Amino acid sequence: MDELTRSIRRSVWHGWGDPAEAHPLSAAGWSMLGSLGIARGPKSPPVALEEVVLPPIALGDAELDALRQVVGDGFVHTDRRWRVEHAGGKSYPDLWRLRRGDGSQAPDAVVEPADAGEVQRLLEVCGALRIAVVPFGGGTSVVGGVGAAGGGGVAFAGVVAVDLRRLDQLLHVDQESRLATFQPGLRGPDIERALEPHGLTLGHYPQSHQEATLGGYVATRSAGQASTGYGRIDDIVLGMRVATPRGELLLGGRSPASAAGPRLLDLVVGSEGTLGIITEATLRVAPRPTAKRYAAWLFPSFHAGSEALRGLAQDVGPGLLPDVCRLSDEEETRVNLALAGRSGAALLRYGRARALPAPVLVILVWEGTDAGALKHRQSVSERVLRRGSGRRLPSRVARAWEKGRFSGPYLRDELMGRRILVDTLETATTWDRLGTLHAEVGSAIRSSLEVGGRGVVVMCHVSHVYATGASLYFTFVAAESADPMAQWRAVKSAATEAIVAGGGTITHHHGVGVDHAPWLSAEIGDLGVDVLRAIKAELDPAGILNPGKLLPPAEGSSGGAADGVVEAVTPGPDPGLTCTPDLS
Repeated sequence: MDELTRSIRRSVWHGWGDPAEAHPLSAAGWSMLGSLGIARGPKSPPVALEEVVLPPIALGDAELDALRQVVGDGFVHTDRRWRVEHAGGKSYPDLWRLRRGDGSQAPDAVVEPADAGEVQRLLEVCGALRIAVVPFGGGTSVVGGVGAAGGGGVAFAGVVAVDLRRLDQLLHVDQESRLATFQPGLRGPDIERALEPHGLTLGHYPQSHQEATLGGYVATRSAGQASTGYGRIDDIVLGMRVATPRGELLLGGRSPASAAGPRLLDLVVGSEGTLGIITEATLRVAPRPTAKRYAAWLFPSFHAGSEALRGLAQDVGPGLLPDVCRLSDEEETRVNLALAGRSGAALLRYGRARALPAPVLVILVWEGTDAGALKHRQSVSERVLRRGSGRRLPSRVARAWEKGRFSGPYLRDELMGRRILVDTLETATTWDRLGTLHAEVGSAIRSSLEVGGRGVVVMCHVSHVYATGASLYFTFVAAESADPMAQWRAVKSAATEAIVAGGGTITHHHGVGVDHAPWLSAEIGDLGVDVLRAIKAELDPAGILNPGKLLPPAEGSSGGAADGVVEAVTPGPDPGLTCTPDLS
């Protein structure tokens, strides 16, 4: 079984994934951080589950009985473990709180519906009883998207997390049209394992692949590591079944394209559970790859590497482009090669010998079913790359990246346990702004964290390229200050203000959640926010669906429930999934 179909146990509540999968940071890694002024602090392990402080359950017996009547007695959970495991996602604030025993974001209950009908009835019951509903898939949100927080000024009787793990089936495969219909609770490996007997793949592999769910992919407008070849999730989703408090929506799926008015499907893609709960989704699938080719190149600067990727995106074009295109900037390349030990040192010496004293690394992967076609695709791409000033490296460098592509987030847990602040944030912009935005956001992060002479590492990579532009994914590492949450909020604000000023998007693929909501109007305008509010009011009149997420607090609102049942949160950063350079 390969890494794409291998399931791991559901994530531990205080960190990422299965701790048995983690590999500790090497001695060389700690030495490198020390040389940069980031000292290893004393061990700070998470508290025991029994020590997490939870709010009292606000729902009474009548409300809980109404929920049980929908899903059955065994699928409404109010015990400690279920509540703690649904008390947030994987953002830095979520984990920082939970590691210290703060379970204030926990729901009153966790409900497990079995099918689309039960989801629909749950929303009707919760609407009538004014119970807030937080849809929950893999729990991998890194923008505060799944905590029981932010009532938007509305008081609720309580809040339930609707865990979709029981909706875990591949419902239909259309081999002729290359379409597949899934329930939302399938995790990444489940998707690939279900498609494998049909010779198909979804081709969507975010770094959260082992934990995230198909419903989460669609609801957050996700982008996988191979999106340059297979497309983002919004490129490949064609139809959906959606439960809302007003009734069921059946969207798209009838044809490959339509001119029948605005595409309502796009209202739900990226809506983060604020308009409805996805109960089925039909997506385009592709033949399962049987062959791969790899390449790695060094370029003399981030600008040179960016120009090389721009040449690929604009001159090679769809169908021939590598499925994976990644460019690490100078700092990320240096750190990655330092962590690679002797082989990394050898690559640095190779670069210096060829007049590349501070090189950047490009990783390319092509995959498909025809080895000859792959060889042609690689040949076409490398003709473009040779026009620049790059130097080709052994393909094993790219293979090494692929081997560890899902392991990075585990290192964040280790660093947080040593009182080191580590997080990520991402954006995207057009090619003409890319270099400037890279410099300005990096500078904003560094300036925010260098307070008091603190050592800082700021790294960045491009992981998604388009004909018109590319993404930027930043990783930053610094010793914790006396107030890590204030430190976190400061760096988030500084970086996002730089993104907005520099013409980037506030999020390329992490979503909005709570963390990015204060800046949404800077991207879509006040009128755009009003339009989204109007749509939500039509589909969710009582405002029960994932309150406080996506939309900024209404003017004059406290941002939380009047009676404190649904607690407000202070807007903060988009912490990304890992602390290491290889994040996406």
